[in-house]
Amino acid sequence: MSRVSGCVRYVAIAAIALCGFMLAGAPAQAANFLQKQIYMSGANFDGDLPACEAALGKIASRFAHKESRFWNSSLQILGFEKVWQTAFSPWAKHTIPRRFCSAVALVSNGRKHRVDYWIGEDTGTIGAGWGVEWCVAGLDRNWAYNPACKMARP
Repeated sequence: MSRVSGCVRYVAIAAIALCGFMLAGAPAQAANFLQKQIYMSGANFDGDLPACEAALGKIASRFAHKESRFWNSSLQILGFEKVWQTAFSPWAKHTIPRRFCSAVALVSNGRKHRVDYWIGEDTGTIGAGWGVEWCVAGLDRNWAYNPACKMARP
C-alpha cells in the first residue's frame, strides 16, 4: 500500500467517524403521524388475569427444573397450601396489571417454605399471555429477590 492511499484511507475513516459523532448528537424527533397510528399505539391492558391458583403448576415445574439444572439438587415442590392474593395492580394507572400472591409450599425435603409470586398480563413468552415470576423463601439461591423474597412482593 502506498503512502498516499494510506493517508486517504485514514482521512476517509476520520470523516466517517466525524459524521457518526455529528449524527449521534442530533436532537431526537417526535414520532410522525404514521408511527403514532401503527407503531406507538401504547399498551392496551384488560386487567383480566387468572386466579392465584392458576400459576402453581408452572411454579412447581420451573422450581424443579431450576433446582436440578442449576443447583444440582433434586428438590421439588410437592404441593401448595394457604394460597392467597396479596395485591392487585398496586402501582400507578397504565402500568402492567399484576396479581401478587403468596402460598406455602411443601418441598420434598419435608419443609414448608413461603412462596411469593406475581402473575402479569402480557408477560408470557414473547409477550403473549400471562407470565409468572416467583420466589421460594429460603431457596432463592442466587439472591434474585433478596432479602427473603421481599422483592417479589408489592
